Amino acid sequence: MAAIGLAGLLPVAHADLALATSKNCMACHTVDRKVIGPAFKDVAARYKDQKGAEELLATKILKGGAGVWGPVPMPANSQVSEADAKKLAAWVLTLK
Repeated sequence: MAAIGLAGLLPVAHADLALATSKNCMACHTVDRKVIGPAFKDVAARYKDQKGAEELLATKILKGGAGVWGPVPMPANSQVSEADAKKLAAWVLTLK
């Protein structure tokens, strides 16, 4: 039974990895290791218990940010819609 429930989650996670790839997130990030930006798993770990983390990350995806992960700023992502930014943020926060 648990495998059936888990199998139901896999297409959603895969779809969001595909979304991250299509929006060029993977040019600076990977799921499990730092490249230019932090690993998505590290982002999830940092924000896992923070109230409003999904909205905060969605805003960072849209508007960019600086200083949280080092000296390299994250640029604004004008090619990402607000809805997609929320999907991406929610997906990142599920990673362990």
